[in-house]
Amino acid sequence: MQLDDLRIYVATVDARRFTAAADRLQLSKQFVSRRVMALEASLGVRLLVRNTRKLAVTDLGYEFYERATRILAEVSDAEQAMSSQRAHPRGLLRVSAPLSFGMVHLSPLVGAFLSSNPEVRIDLELSDRTVDVVGEGYDMALRIGTLADSTLIAQKLAEFRMNVCCSAVYRNTRRPPATPAELARHPCLLYGEEARTGWSFVIDGAVRTFEVHGPLRANNGEVIRDAAIAGAGVAWLPEFIIAGALASGQLVTLLESFVSPPITLYAVYPQHRQSSVTIRAFTQFLRERFAKTLGV
Repeated sequence: MQLDDLRIYVATVDARRFTAAADRLQLSKQFVSRRVMALEASLGVRLLVRNTRKLAVTDLGYEFYERATRILAEVSDAEQAMSSQRAHPRGLLRVSAPLSFGMVHLSPLVGAFLSSNPEVRIDLELSDRTVDVVGEGYDMALRIGTLADSTLIAQKLAEFRMNVCCSAVYRNTRRPPATPAELARHPCLLYGEEARTGWSFVIDGAVRTFEVHGPLRANNGEVIRDAAIAGAGVAWLPEFIIAGALASGQLVTLLESFVSPPITLYAVYPQHRQSSVTIRAFTQFLRERFAKTLGV
């Protein structure tokens, strides 16, 4: 088995077609097909199912793809670490980020990073699910909020203020809460893990968490924001999700005299990738840009 065969196989799975993989690698379609067949023969397993339109990946083929991706990433890291001539960002960077944050704040920055680093390619997935960074072959992920215990390396990138809010109609038709304890009398719209842990505020110098209940829970902040705009209840959301709605008057803030602890944006990545020049460069780039755009 050769590293070139792993690169060909990974490119083929990414493209789902021999022709597209061959174009990306600047090889002939016949050569790519032969090398994948030789790889299957050496492993003694079927990796791909071929048909006239596209390729399907078998279960074993997908498992091998994840392992091959990690092997190639390790090799790339070793090359970057050992060669001073290659001590600059290069190669494929697979990144996962939250959907709402990614659309608003990450999307405008990706192109600028690629323009400054022409040897880097980014494969970005925007999703509010918590991906398995190692198991799914990601190089890094952006996560907001309290991190679960794990072996991942975490780098702080920014902090965001949390706001309690509702629609103006809701505030005018119901007596708004005067204290966090009074949230128990209101239908609360629950975003992410706060549905299980409650909403937190700094009171007398200590953080207190108040249990809340309501008709809706979602792992996407825009869903909760839109439900609040529609008057369905009270929401507790990061400022970057509701800034536009507050500015337009679609939402108004509540409990202004009570401050919530800020939530933190982290870059997380596997321990074995902490020497990656590309990951370090992208993380530092995001930290510097967020300091300018978000004031953090």
